[in-house]
Amino acid sequence: MYEINGIKVPFLPISNYDGEQVRNKSSAESFESIFQQELEKLKFSHHALKRLEERNISLSDDDMLKINTAVEKAEQKGAKDSLVMMNSTAFIVNIPNRTIITALPVESGNENVFTNIDSVVFA
Repeated sequence: MYEINGIKVPFLPISNYDGEQVRNKSSAESFESIFQQELEKLKFSHHALKRLEERNISLSDDDMLKINTAVEKAEQKGAKDSLVMMNSTAFIVNIPNRTIITALPVESGNENVFTNIDSVVFA
């Protein structure tokens, strides 16, 4: 137990005697870089995860890299909702949120109509 101003506390606060809080700069910078990296990662909506499982679509690390590159290209062009085509699979991606909304295999002979997209990117 530590005593601060006559009060016993079970922790030692991180502060200078002049009342200023001590910040671990490398820790704060580390958090910022990790946070930024997480924001830049592609995410999957619950719906997309469900569709990937139902349709037996599996993605390798190389596939994820291709999709991520396609999303970056769409982002540079100002796209909002894109159809990303990779091999025989179509992904609808919300570009500002970097979120894959759904995924489906493109089968020859079936009519596939995609609405509410503003761009198409081939990965």
